[in-house]
Amino acid sequence: MVAQKLWLGLLAGLCLLPRIATAEEPGFDPLSLSPDDWSIHAQGTFVGQGRLAIRSPYEGANSLQAQGEFQETVTMTLFVGRRLWQGAELFVVPEVTQGTGLSQTLGIAAFPNGEATRADTIVPELTLARLFLRQTIDLGGEEESVAADPLHFAGTRQSTHLILTFGKLAAPDIFDDNRYSHDPRTQFLNWALMENGAWDYPADTKGYTIGGVIELETGPFSFRYGGFMEPKDANGPNLDWTIKNAWGHTVELEGRYALGGRPGVARLLGFVNRSNAGSYVAALGQNPTAPDITFTREPREKYGGGLSIDQELTDDLGAFARLGWNDGHSETWAFTEIDRAISLGLSLKGTAWSRPEDTFGVGAVQSMLSYPHRHYLAAGGLGFILGDGALNYSPEIVLETYYAAKLRWIFVTVDYQYVTNPAFNRDRGPVSIFALRVHWER
Repeated sequence: MVAQKLWLGLLAGLCLLPRIATAEEPGFDPLSLSPDDWSIHAQGTFVGQGRLAIRSPYEGANSLQAQGEFQETVTMTLFVGRRLWQGAELFVVPEVTQGTGLSQTLGIAAFPNGEATRADTIVPELTLARLFLRQTIDLGGEEESVAADPLHFAGTRQSTHLILTFGKLAAPDIFDDNRYSHDPRTQFLNWALMENGAWDYPADTKGYTIGGVIELETGPFSFRYGGFMEPKDANGPNLDWTIKNAWGHTVELEGRYALGGRPGVARLLGFVNRSNAGSYVAALGQNPTAPDITFTREPREKYGGGLSIDQELTDDLGAFARLGWNDGHSETWAFTEIDRAISLGLSLKGTAWSRPEDTFGVGAVQSMLSYPHRHYLAAGGLGFILGDGALNYSPEIVLETYYAAKLRWIFVTVDYQYVTNPAFNRDRGPVSIFALRVHWER
């Protein structure tokens, strides 16, 4: 609560800065507003997911439960932006969340509901999701247009420019983008399709962190660096303010190109995180039959990388792919328990059947664990999302397909996911998951 009050106080002060700077001008009115200085958007998303019962010869504390079930999540978000001075924009984003994922968001590494990273309460909960300042500095080149969206003002900038962002945000707001698979509110729902599953990106339980990002864009290339805070506990709600031993660094090189006259983008990502994480090997050394990784926690580093590609194939058809890897020695800390991942898919607009604003998508992701991670789970160890009490290891594979139809001002999506070897366990599953998503935005 204190932290939120501090953020809101900072917001009020920054909003007044451009007015204070001109307070001595004749006729100055501190309450005068220009509509062009403001950006206001909102969204609401409901996801209802149900699944059939699964084969389950045994269960652990973090298993997907054997019987069928239905769960729902709801998010309501207000995006408020304010222009401050030349090139500066401030955004504040309050969010209401409610609901939970299947089996309390446990038992599948590539979890089937991307909105479950935000919603984890039975009753509605109000949080300050984002509060950040963005400064764009033109460095030359041709003028280019910037399209408006909930986190950007419409406008223009020079083709070579620097962007500085600081505050509370989600690291995937800026990194690991993909034109066809990045937003669980409008595209694929699965965690490891919306993001690189092996990127243990810094975030609290709801997916947000505090940090700063520097972006340099010039010609067909962009370079990004971000420094972020880590959660105090694995998948915890509170960020760790002991910055010396808790931080995440991410870099990304983006290249834009044309293949057969069609645009494509490739993004190469690397990361190093430091947190008070445990060691799988150390936990097994302490207790080979009932390891507990929390007893081995100390400041450790995890590093890895990834590649994201999206390619337009026709005016209506696009393809995407991702590769991801991390060292897999220290405890998964923030996103999900995946150490290697490969995903690909297609996205098709409905122009051919006179529904140009509809989208049909099909995608697949195979997730894997490092040797220390899989041996830890096989010995009965628990992570924050996985732990069947035993493990007959096999890669976890998810197939997802969806159809999103625009009905006037809302998008209604039907979604199906088929998961083999949930939680990397050949002894359990497979599982069929059905979902209905309703999304609106203004």
